[in-house]
Amino acid sequence: MQAPGACATFLTPRKISVLTEGYVIFLFTAIFVTDLLEILKQTGLVARVVLLLLLFFSVVSWAMILQKLGMFGRIRRKSDEFLRVFRATRGVANPQGLVMVASPFANVYAAGYRELQSQIGGVAANPHPPKLKSLQAVTVSMQLASAEEVRRVEKGMSWLATTGAVSPFIGLFGTVWGIIDAFSGLGSAGAASLRAVAPGIAEALVTTAAGLFAAIPAVIFYNHFLQNIRDLAQRLDTFALEVTALIEKALT
Repeated sequence: MQAPGACATFLTPRKISVLTEGYVIFLFTAIFVTDLLEILKQTGLVARVVLLLLLFFSVVSWAMILQKLGMFGRIRRKSDEFLRVFRATRGVANPQGLVMVASPFANVYAAGYRELQSQIGGVAANPHPPKLKSLQAVTVSMQLASAEEVRRVEKGMSWLATTGAVSPFIGLFGTVWGIIDAFSGLGSAGAASLRAVAPGIAEALVTTAAGLFAAIPAVIFYNHFLQNIRDLAQRLDTFALEVTALIEKALT
């Protein structure tokens, strides 16, 4: 038989505290969800339309956020791989001889190399390398490719900016409409107590909370992605200057 105090040895004060906190959190979450669902059931037509619109904004924004997070992660990995191989190669190498990865740096270098080939017809090693007609044209080609890469990663940013700017006002519109509706009902009922108008105001404030829920992540990740884009643009410009200097050293 098990000793009477055997089970008690497994329930230390710390474990009891953790179990109590978990139970309290679960209880408050269940109460909050139940109250929220009850409030949503009582919302009017306008409030439901506003909530559906905000839900659409939120879902699309989160899809855009996840897509951008994956894209910037891939760009970072593939760009580091390309730069490592490029800087380990001496001279002006053919892009096909470098690691072929979908990297903005690889595309910028390929654009400059194409312009270089159009001027000298290749960069074969010989004692008297051909002279460039215009080094500036090679630089401009890489700058144009760099700008195109930045425009590509900027796609979708306008949606995050729009969600962050517009969602709070959409939620506020639902709140104002709900408060107007609540006070109109108060006047029609002839009652003048807070208890009579409180449920309508609570329903109206849900749309404001939904607007903030949609807007806050969009604003946070918009600023985060904007900084990533600025860093990428600066690195691409620096890389273009690096390639220009390498070409000038090798062929002029």
